[in-house]
Amino acid sequence: MPTSEARENRIPERLPGSPWSVWGIGWLPLIFLPSIAVLFRERMPAWTFMWVLAIGLYWGLKWASWWRSPMRSRASIGRSIGYLVAWPGMDADSFLDSKQRVAPPRSRDWVWAFSKTALGAVLLWAVARRVPADQPLLRGWVGLVGMVLLAHFGTFHMVALTWRRFGVDAVPIMSAPLRSTSLSEFWGRRWNLGFRQLGHELIFRPLHGRLGPGGAGFLVFVASGLIHDLVISLPARGGYGLPTAYFLLQGAGVSVERSQTGKRLGVRRGIRGWLFTALFTAGPAFWLFHPPFLRNVVLPFMHVIGAL
Repeated sequence: MPTSEARENRIPERLPGSPWSVWGIGWLPLIFLPSIAVLFRERMPAWTFMWVLAIGLYWGLKWASWWRSPMRSRASIGRSIGYLVAWPGMDADSFLDSKQRVAPPRSRDWVWAFSKTALGAVLLWAVARRVPADQPLLRGWVGLVGMVLLAHFGTFHMVALTWRRFGVDAVPIMSAPLRSTSLSEFWGRRWNLGFRQLGHELIFRPLHGRLGPGGAGFLVFVASGLIHDLVISLPARGGYGLPTAYFLLQGAGVSVERSQTGKRLGVRRGIRGWLFTALFTAGPAFWLFHPPFLRNVVLPFMHVIGAL
């Protein structure tokens, strides 16, 4: 039986069936929900439009992942509802499989998850307001980091532990990304494993036979950039193309580290790999969360929730 850490990092390499073989009701929400959000864009504040659009895309993809899962017909109604409404991950097969043996969470796992949640709340509701008002971008960054810690690293981790406590194979979507010693490890095994699952199933697996792993993997980064541009730049009404450029840079970085030059430089392991990963992910992060997004979406939302 795999160790607890190995199971938490595990992502199935292949799911039965073609990802594009089920149309109709399986994919309609992905088209319908974001379209409704765009249709009513002018009637909403920028931060509201961002959330409505993001949630529409998320639920559309969530429904599609559940609809095409071969485990759907075998799962109980309760487990299917739990996957659709109370779990942020996208690995429907593992979540719906009641035969999976799951090790119960340890006490230190709960402590770590709660600590990340608390730190995110402190950054968002205490530290951000202490940043001088004449430095709005710094305020926005502090609040944004707080939100990510609060939700993706903290709350979602506690949700995963709760499901695992009841024997459900819910793998945390964040897996200690700061420990990554290569870009491939960061994006493939540690950061937002829900999107990684979708990218692998919908883009990488169908195309890697034609384009090779490098070409198919690069297209996953292209798709990620376009989705982030849609959710970030469209509500902000500015910064168009910067999120896409950020993910194109990530794809280029992965290509470099896998090249002969990258192997000679040793940027896929150890401290060199860690520094290379930090340079590519954190260095140009302002392309991903650009100033128009911080000013027009993040800061107004922080005012609404009482963070400023």
